[in-house]
Amino acid sequence: MGRKRRHWHPNMYYHVVMRGNNRQNIFRNSDDLRELFRIFHYAYDKYPFSIVAYCIMTNHYHLLIQSPEVPLGKIMSIINRRYSEYYKKKYNTSGFLYDSRYFAELLISPRSILAVSRYIHRNPIETKVPIVSHMELYENSSYAFYKYTKSTTHPFLHLHILPTLLPTSFNQTNEDYCKFCEAELPDEQNS
Repeated sequence: MGRKRRHWHPNMYYHVVMRGNNRQNIFRNSDDLRELFRIFHYAYDKYPFSIVAYCIMTNHYHLLIQSPEVPLGKIMSIINRRYSEYYKKKYNTSGFLYDSRYFAELLISPRSILAVSRYIHRNPIETKVPIVSHMELYENSSYAFYKYTKSTTHPFLHLHILPTLLPTSFNQTNEDYCKFCEAELPDEQNS
């Protein structure tokens, strides 16, 4: 039985997750992260895309991504194939690096885009044992770019989109976007 065909919507954002096989670590050190970003740059040069939020954990990564020119699968194929080849060569491994093909959820509203971006950025503080005490302390996430209004050398990282999607009770600024991410939501109070 073949895989279910994915539908591509060039103007929409997707929440993409890629997880290591058997939840194994796929990023062991900072060199691995640099290689992943080198591959992002390579893929971007072939097929421009926009990432508005990311978080790279040791055994998986999250992207909030839009692919306006080619189907998202082309970009993810380049990224995942090249990183897998790098990893297997560097660590002398064989077999599948990833659990399965990437997960991609189509986000159809500003509210869903904001909710997923918040979820992505909160990943390091919402693990069973939090990795960091504050989101901006986690180096492998786009959150610090918003928190400190840092410039980026990544042409695919677009930091102006998320603040414009905030509800009217917020100003459309990076500062208020961070307040949105840091706020405790009503459903979290009962957790």
